[in-house]
Amino acid sequence: MAESVKVLPEDIQQLIDVSEWDMRTRPGVARFQQLNAKSLPSVALDGELVYESIIPPQEELIAEIQRRYADKNRET
Repeated sequence: MAESVKVLPEDIQQLIDVSEWDMRTRPGVARFQQLNAKSLPSVALDGELVYESIIPPQEELIAEIQRRYADKNRET
């Protein structure tokens, strides 16, 4: 899954901060549990589990990142 994020276009990568958790460590297991994830691979965006047990198509992942970025940066 991390590889799917690493190959995103540069303009999309600039919109995100990527954190990976190693499931062989206590912090990794704790984060997995905090997200209520049940299986790997899993992807959380803005602390919300969005994809679980799948690697989404790149276009779908990009669209979700752009939507969330737009929502967070919308002028009110």
